[in-house]
Amino acid sequence: MNQLFVGIDVGSRDNAVHIMLPDGEKYSSFSVRNNLDGSQTISKNVVSAMTAKGLKNLEIGIEATGVYGDGLMCFLNENDALAQFEKRLYILNPKQVEKFKQAYSDLPKNDPVDAFVIADSLRFGRIKTNPYQDDYRYKSLQTLTRARFFAVQNLTREKQRFMNYLFMKCSGLAQEKVFSDTYGAAALAVFEEFDTPDDIAEMDIEQLASFIAEKGKNRSPRPDEIAKAVQAAAKGSFRLPKTVNNSVNQVLSVSISSMRAMQSQIKALEKEIERQFQNIPNTLTSVPGIGPVFSAGIIAEVGDINRFTKGQSGLAKYAGLVWKENKSGMFEGQNTRMIKSGNRFLKYYLCEAAISLVRCDTEFRRYYDLKFKEVNKYQHKRALALTARKLVRLVFRLLKDNRLYRPA
Repeated sequence: MNQLFVGIDVGSRDNAVHIMLPDGEKYSSFSVRNNLDGSQTISKNVVSAMTAKGLKNLEIGIEATGVYGDGLMCFLNENDALAQFEKRLYILNPKQVEKFKQAYSDLPKNDPVDAFVIADSLRFGRIKTNPYQDDYRYKSLQTLTRARFFAVQNLTREKQRFMNYLFMKCSGLAQEKVFSDTYGAAALAVFEEFDTPDDIAEMDIEQLASFIAEKGKNRSPRPDEIAKAVQAAAKGSFRLPKTVNNSVNQVLSVSISSMRAMQSQIKALEKEIERQFQNIPNTLTSVPGIGPVFSAGIIAEVGDINRFTKGQSGLAKYAGLVWKENKSGMFEGQNTRMIKSGNRFLKYYLCEAAISLVRCDTEFRRYYDLKFKEVNKYQHKRALALTARKLVRLVFRLLKDNRLYRPA
């Protein structure tokens, strides 16, 4: 075997490096700073090992560590000294590396040992992962789509906190679906500008209807009915002591400001995502309902579809949309669980796109309804996951064949 294996345990400050020969023997092990000088030291030592042993093929792997390994991988990918070798870079799933490590009994937990385990897992070739993407258009887009993912998660959590405090202030409005959009302009104006439930309950109904219509920019067809429902909810709400109520009002005001800021951030990210997405030719946007943002989120994680040599099943496993087999002898379990590994960002955008497709495409709607009715437990969650799995097949075929979507 004419190949050198390099395992790097990446940290925020230091990187532990283990250079392994083809037969599994250690060539060298050392630690460097996680900066440009340290990366150059890694390159020099690797080139020295390759030259001394007369090797031509090189595999370098790191564990996925958020942003700490990005600069290192870019450096190793573009380093001129390493370009003379047949080089492959890998970002390994930490869970798979940990499982591989369990095959060795009584190994301690420290950075040099982790670097050894990464190098040895590359040598055995049992960890199946796709090589590092060297097309930085995908990395640039991925940075934006992942930032949007976290912004959406933060907005969702803030909305949940907001509803908790709204229940404290006016429990009836939190319990009843009075407004079509609980976080719309008219609803937030009512929540923010009236200090107590009594202020709402005692207001003239016509004035309240006029207030709702004005704040909603006259988009509601029945502001008088909404006003009646708002008053009824306010009358049935708990009353807080004044000191507590004042604190709740302050928290609600801050929460509303936070939600508006997050929504503005998401819009800015989506605008830039759409702009950068134009640089990547694809056919996903031909699918009705997905749109450029969800398409970009999928493309950013998938990258070059040719990386997935096992076809759509490999892409599904990468997204975490496969189920564990539960079978032994003559027994075959009816309940199977989805694997916990996989790319959570790709899984998120596939599920969001599937929800949109269910609304816009009759075939996907029919499939979702069929899966929804098959069980009595976890109906939506199961049907959505299976619909997203169906979408994986469509995504793979459209990207692989570079063809437009044509509904059945």
